[in-house]
Amino acid sequence: MNWKDRVTVDPLVCHGKACIKGTRIMVSVILDNLAEGVSEEEILKSYPSIVPNDIKAAIAYAAELSREKLVSVTV
Repeated sequence: MNWKDRVTVDPLVCHGKACIKGTRIMVSVILDNLAEGVSEEEILKSYPSIVPNDIKAAIAYAAELSREKLVSVTV
């Protein structure tokens, strides 16, 4: 599964934020839910227009972004 098949960025949709293709559900919303411990089943129930692979694509998209930048951490 390639996240690029399921995630899109369109300046005319959600102010250009990454969304699940064909929806206005932002990737960040899915990731925020997962970070809060919301189960995949609950997310799918809350957003019936997405499927399990959309959640996986959101995670894969975030992983791709994390590889793109170096973050300086000071101790």
